Amino acid sequence: MDPFPPDAPQSLSSGGTSPEQPNDGSAMAASLTGAASSSASTSQAPAAAAGPTVPAACLACRSKHLKCDGFTPCSRCTSSNQECIYVASRRGYKGPRRNTAQNPNKRHASSSPPSSTGVSDAASCPMMLGAPPVSLPTTGFNPAVVLPGTPATTAYAQTPAPLSQMALFRNPFGSSIDQTSMALAAASTGAPPPPTSSVGERCLDAYYHYFFSAHPNVLPKEHLLRFIKDHPGRLDHLVAAMRYIGSLFLDVGPARAMYFDEAIRLAYLPTCPKDGFLVQTLLMLIVALDGSCNQERARQLLGDCERIAVEIGLNTRHFATEHGHGNRVLEESWRRTWWDLFVVDGMVAGVHRMTNFLLFDVPADVALPCEEHEYISGEIPTPMYIEDFDDQLFSGEDREFSSFAYRVAAARNLGRFMRCPPILFPEDENLAKIESLLTNWRMHLPQAKRDDLTKGCQLDEMMFQAHFITHACSILLHQPHSQLDSSPARSVNSCAPHSVVPTGDAFNSHTRHTITAACEISKMVTQAVPLLSHTHFFTCVITLSSIVHLSKWALFYIQDEEDLRQQIRLNIGALGKLSDVWKAAGTAAGQVKGVAQEIYRAKKAQQINPAFWVGFTQEEMISSLNADEGIMAEFDSMLQVVPQVTQPPTTQ
Repeated sequence: MDPFPPDAPQSLSSGGTSPEQPNDGSAMAASLTGAASSSASTSQAPAAAAGPTVPAACLACRSKHLKCDGFTPCSRCTSSNQECIYVASRRGYKGPRRNTAQNPNKRHASSSPPSSTGVSDAASCPMMLGAPPVSLPTTGFNPAVVLPGTPATTAYAQTPAPLSQMALFRNPFGSSIDQTSMALAAASTGAPPPPTSSVGERCLDAYYHYFFSAHPNVLPKEHLLRFIKDHPGRLDHLVAAMRYIGSLFLDVGPARAMYFDEAIRLAYLPTCPKDGFLVQTLLMLIVALDGSCNQERARQLLGDCERIAVEIGLNTRHFATEHGHGNRVLEESWRRTWWDLFVVDGMVAGVHRMTNFLLFDVPADVALPCEEHEYISGEIPTPMYIEDFDDQLFSGEDREFSSFAYRVAAARNLGRFMRCPPILFPEDENLAKIESLLTNWRMHLPQAKRDDLTKGCQLDEMMFQAHFITHACSILLHQPHSQLDSSPARSVNSCAPHSVVPTGDAFNSHTRHTITAACEISKMVTQAVPLLSHTHFFTCVITLSSIVHLSKWALFYIQDEEDLRQQIRLNIGALGKLSDVWKAAGTAAGQVKGVAQEIYRAKKAQQINPAFWVGFTQEEMISSLNADEGIMAEFDSMLQVVPQVTQPPTTQ
């Protein structure tokens, strides 16, 4: 069964009410109840007491609401000397009707002839009290669960109770029945149910809205839904993982843990095929677990994911063609899956410094991904390869490479840095080689790739990640040889263990590289795009930048102290915003804010000593004192305590 309900607009046929009945819920309840009791008493009376059956009443008797004997002319029209006219029944007519019933509380039993099929009204009309219950079709592979505030017609609700157990009420928006009754009526007439937005649909939409652009390896939504329809049940684990990711951005109650458990359970079933879809499932779970401060479990899944990817040959050129089934979008998805796994492996190794970027040493000849708009539209160009990217300057061919390709190149530079032997001295030639790689990457960027926005001023998330990977690599390369004492920020270890950097007497070139990269990362926070649209790895890059800012601010005297404090404020605010979804960001924000407050108190204590003000002009002294007045209160108000949602269990 297709786990996605149809997206087309739904309608409700009028199989349950006659157009002659007024749109009044209370009247309908009274009239239907009266009709049911009247029908029961009539069935028990003798047939002679029921009187002759009248197929229809004439217009004169109808207008006066009088019983008609059915003769032509009838006895009432004969006695009153009126024209006796009969018209065909309007039962089932859906058009407008003039002169509707004057008494909305009276049921017009003679407005239509009795059913000729012999089926009682209660059985043929599911909206009548006492009708047999109609089961709604359920969708999706997940077990039913009732969520707070979820409509009863969602894919995750239990089958509704029989209508006889439900109270009909008057809807203030003009509907005479509730949504469940509408769904029951629609099911009985064969019409699709009324349009609803289930929890699963909302989570899937949230996945594509918030997360897809940061790790765009799965099929675009339209192609994914088509594949699911053509291959029911094959992507259950992938859909569960996508819904889990989407649930991180929504308030869906217990569904979040349910989706995580379902994704893990299905992914690790012995019968689950080891293919590219399984790699995609594990990859998004790795990112989510890492952002939820479950780094150890994320590393376990990363090891499994890498092993499966290499076993099935995802790193080979022919994999996409052999497993794409002639679908160019699916082929592109396989190429993106490998390179996204490659980049994630590098970012985990770079920001946490607990793994060694295993995939950097795995031979891969997979074609490079295309631009994002080409992938979304399905217009996939002829792919290019990493050797084309490396030789573009010397081949003389004017080729345009995608933002994803520059993201891959930035991750490769990070891998080359991590493969260098320990750089013990600033004059080490390996340090100069890595800096040449980073500088060349920046210098040879096309004009359209120099910032993080597309030509339409939309966020280019692939270039955004490529830039912050390069800036982070520059800090990791130069900070150990700078003269910024890292000890003041030693407690900021949410992403990586503290790295000891000794202090120095002057700002050397490595200090300048480190500070410049940290400032560029802070500048990226100011992009006019939602912070939650970025990958959660940006959290650790901001934290790395904050460590540099704090180390510099802890110096005895710096000239641009106010600008520096603004950058620290900016970083803390960004981490606070990211903590709405990612628990790791909340932890990092608390640590950075705590160190900032410690440094501020130490500086305030130094101001008591008159020697502190040597070299300050009177204007500078007043400016510094005024700036210090509100900084503590501002730090306290910048980051409120964010309630952390209980993360799903991590047992396999």
